[in-house]
Amino acid sequence: MTASLRLSLLALAGLIAAAPAHADDLTVYSGRGEAFMAPILKVFEEQTGIKTKARYGTTAELAALLREEGAKSPADVFIAQDAGALGAMADLMEPLPAGLFEGQMAAYRGGNDSWIGTSGRARTLVYSSERVAADKLPQSVYDLVKPEWKGKVGFAPKNASFQAFVTAMRVKDGEDKARAFVKGLVDNGARTYANNVSQVQAVADGEVDVALVNSYYLTRFKLRDAKFPVSQTFFAKGDIGNLLFVSGAGVLKASDDKSDATKLVEFMLSPVAQQYFSASVGEYPVIKGVIANDTLGPVAKPEDFAPDVKLEALNDTEGTKKLLTELNLL
Repeated sequence: MTASLRLSLLALAGLIAAAPAHADDLTVYSGRGEAFMAPILKVFEEQTGIKTKARYGTTAELAALLREEGAKSPADVFIAQDAGALGAMADLMEPLPAGLFEGQMAAYRGGNDSWIGTSGRARTLVYSSERVAADKLPQSVYDLVKPEWKGKVGFAPKNASFQAFVTAMRVKDGEDKARAFVKGLVDNGARTYANNVSQVQAVADGEVDVALVNSYYLTRFKLRDAKFPVSQTFFAKGDIGNLLFVSGAGVLKASDDKSDATKLVEFMLSPVAQQYFSASVGEYPVIKGVIANDTLGPVAKPEDFAPDVKLEALNDTEGTKKLLTELNLL
């Protein structure tokens, strides 16, 4: 995040007067990185007077720790990168106030109202705007195994988002079809990359013509260079290739300050926080009235294209890793 974005966030937050300090720190377990979350927590502290103490790690690591700690956990709030982890921890979380969910997509809320989505992102297809004509783009992610795309596709099998996508494919379309798709990519000469950033760069460099990434990665390039020669698109409406992901938060039953914990979750749904999520990395806001990041272009409205998949069901990543290992991709 740039210094100017940090200053913009603080300036917006400064419109609301700071509240008196509270006695105890609010303990936050965050599966989202410190560089991303620390500015949000700072502004929350300034607005409310509630001090926070954050523990950062991967979502999977912190979920396992919460499960181990159980009722003795010091955590008040769990912030997770994905809905699968939130769903798996639902029995450890308090139901949130019903009013928080007004107007939200079903994908942005947990079963029994145990968690709520705080920002979204989608799977998209990035492509070379110099070498690929828009009218030649595939209508389905499954088309990428066809002969015309031989050697032209990039993907990142070790990336957690790709693994979540394959998990969704297994849930929605079945184990056999998911396996056939991944094997089809391999057999069709698709190139593997370490992560989403390297895939986007590979498209720009001419190594591949298209690649499977999350929506906000191209934003990082476009913010530095508006003429970067890569665009992105969705597949046809409802295609599994347009999978919508959500990050979210919930209040732990173990919390001894559920009131302040709920205030943090509410703050993450405020216009200030939501505009930050949109402006800083191009994630999708979950409330109305927030300006979408203008680098997103044709993928700015994922709700118009997303497949019907229950995100809480995407917790069998071990099964996906087994599939990828059998295909010598891990």
